[in-house]
Amino acid sequence: MKKLSTFLVICWYLLSYFISIIVLDQISIIENIWIRILIAHIVATIIIYVGSLVHNNSSLYDPFWSVAPIPITFYLFFTPGLSNITCLNKLFITFPIFIWSVRLTRNWFISWDGFSHEDFRYINLKKGNKLKLEFINFIGIHLIPTLQVNLSLTPLYFIHNSVELNETNFLLMLASIFTMLAVAIETLADEQMRLFKKDRLNDGTTMTKGLWHYSRHPNYLGEITLWLGISIISFSSLAGWQLITLISPIFTYLLLVYVSGIRILDYNGNKKWGHLDSYKDYRKNTPRLIGFL
Repeated sequence: MKKLSTFLVICWYLLSYFISIIVLDQISIIENIWIRILIAHIVATIIIYVGSLVHNNSSLYDPFWSVAPIPITFYLFFTPGLSNITCLNKLFITFPIFIWSVRLTRNWFISWDGFSHEDFRYINLKKGNKLKLEFINFIGIHLIPTLQVNLSLTPLYFIHNSVELNETNFLLMLASIFTMLAVAIETLADEQMRLFKKDRLNDGTTMTKGLWHYSRHPNYLGEITLWLGISIISFSSLAGWQLITLISPIFTYLLLVYVSGIRILDYNGNKKWGHLDSYKDYRKNTPRLIGFL
C-alpha cells in the first residue's frame, strides 16, 4: 500500500511541477519574477489540492511544503541569465535549503503509511459541514502553507542577482553555516525522538533526554532558526523597503507557535498525558522553545 501511495504522490508532484513550468513560461510577460513564481506555486498547490480530493487525504500536501523550495531556489539561482552571483555564493545560499528539504521529506516518508493514514491535525481541522470543510482544506491546509513558503523565501528574490554577491561574502558564509546548524538541530532532535519512540519501554513516558531536555520542541526551534538564517543570508544585499522581508522569520514563529505545530501538539499532549505528574513537571520546567520563547 505504501509503495503504491508513494508512486501516486510522485505522479501528482511531477504533474504539478510540469504544469507550473508551463505556467511560468506563459506568464513571462510579467516582469516581477517573484510574482511569476508565486502564481506558478499557487497553480501547483491547486493541482495537489485536487489530488487530495481524489484520494480523500490532505496528507498528500505534507511533503509539498518541503519539496517546493528546491525548484524555486534552483530556478532563481541556476536558470541561465537570472542570477549573476558567484557559483560559490549560490551554493552557500541553496545548500542549506536543500539539506533542510531532504531532512523534512525524509521524515515524512519514514512516518507516512500511505493513503490509509491522514495527519490527525488535518482530521481535526476538517470537522464540520461540507462547505467549512473544503474551505479549511484548501485555504488552511494547502494555500496558507504555500504562501508561508513564498514569504519565507522572499529575501532570496532580492539577492539572486545582487552586485554585493559577485565576490566572496563572509557574512553570507557565516549565515549559511548558522542555517546549516539549524538543520542539524532539527535532524538531531528528530533522530532522538525516533529512537525514543522505537523503544517500547518508553511507552507512556515523556521524552526528556538530549535536546528535549532543554526544549519541549527543539525541532521547531531549529525550524524557526533556519528561516532566521535565510533572512540573515539575505541581509547584506537588502536596502530600504526591502528590509521588510526580514519579518518572515517572525511570521514563521507566529504560525508555528500560535496557529499550527506547537499549539496543536501541546493541546493534544495535554489531553493525552496531562494527568501524568512527569508530564506536568516537564511542561513546567522546560521552555516551549528556549528561554522565554
